[in-house]
Amino acid sequence: MKTLLRELLFPLIAVLAAFVIGGLVVLAIGDNPFTVYRLLISSAFGLYDAMGNFTWDNWGYTLFYATPLIFTGLAVSLSFKCGLLNIGAEGQLYVGAFAAAWVGFTLNGWPGFVLIPLAMLAAMLAGGFWGAIPGVLKARFGSHEVINTIMLNFIAVGLVSYLTQSRYKIPGDAIMQTKPIAEQAHIARFSTLLSPLGIHFPERIPLSVAFLLALLMGFLVWVFLWKTKWGYEIRAVGQNPSAAEYGGISVQKQIILAMALSGALAGMVGIGEVLGYRYRYYHDFSPGYGFAGIAVALLGRNHPVGVVLAAILFGALNRGGLFVDIFTDKVSKDLVQVLQGIIILFVAMEWMFRRMILRKTVTAKA
Repeated sequence: MKTLLRELLFPLIAVLAAFVIGGLVVLAIGDNPFTVYRLLISSAFGLYDAMGNFTWDNWGYTLFYATPLIFTGLAVSLSFKCGLLNIGAEGQLYVGAFAAAWVGFTLNGWPGFVLIPLAMLAAMLAGGFWGAIPGVLKARFGSHEVINTIMLNFIAVGLVSYLTQSRYKIPGDAIMQTKPIAEQAHIARFSTLLSPLGIHFPERIPLSVAFLLALLMGFLVWVFLWKTKWGYEIRAVGQNPSAAEYGGISVQKQIILAMALSGALAGMVGIGEVLGYRYRYYHDFSPGYGFAGIAVALLGRNHPVGVVLAAILFGALNRGGLFVDIFTDKVSKDLVQVLQGIIILFVAMEWMFRRMILRKTVTAKA
């Protein structure tokens, strides 16, 4: 526990430093950073609206925006543990979303207790298959996974775009989207889950069971990586492939396994998007969840707990940035991009913070 807290200390410093520099940027363009940050934070985590009325909107939308980032952050962090950089989470989540939608509208006569698990499984298998491709190319032929996953992103988006346009779009529909999935394939939203408890959670907030599933996957990833033989072998390959192979671990198998599991986690973004939100595959639904997952994994120190916290932070920035854009005169939602960029920059400069803290410790002891 102490090790985890120590590892999370440096990302926390990076976040605080980013907010300080962001505040200087806001001040330089002629606005009040305290006002901007108060608006940013209150619109992401506040429990009361401008009229003083209790509201779930802020937390609800923050967690909704965080959900896909938890999946992609876990996907990237798992591949990192094997010494691999999965840049292809974006393509993997697209094929996962399309597969979930395909099951949802093709097997529309099946009961929900069968259809929902099948659609979820389809999202995972499609994403896992798409992730396994660069894994096999890396393991068998030595092809670099970064190049392969980037190229596969374009193929995935183009492929599902073609299938949507040519086969599964409703004739005459001007929007690039498939026909809707069966109603029994819809997963419950928090408005339905909390209603029996007497909690009024607005139906307009699209936060669904997918968020709870994301938290569950975070726990399962932790169990897999730190409590199982397969997780140990993946981490051993990531630390030192030569030593792992000398110890009897098949490096090739671990590379393929890590990339397949990473792709499956990314594909699960489609569960919340299709089964809990739009109820169909909508093309270009992702604003870059796969790439943002890289930043989430880095900020979260490739640990499931850190990934969840980092995803909630990024979800809060996305939620709060909308209100900053609307209610301030000189600051736009681009401030969110600035803060995210500075956070990642400081995370990458972690060695500087470590040296500063080490120097202060040595000075104090002297």
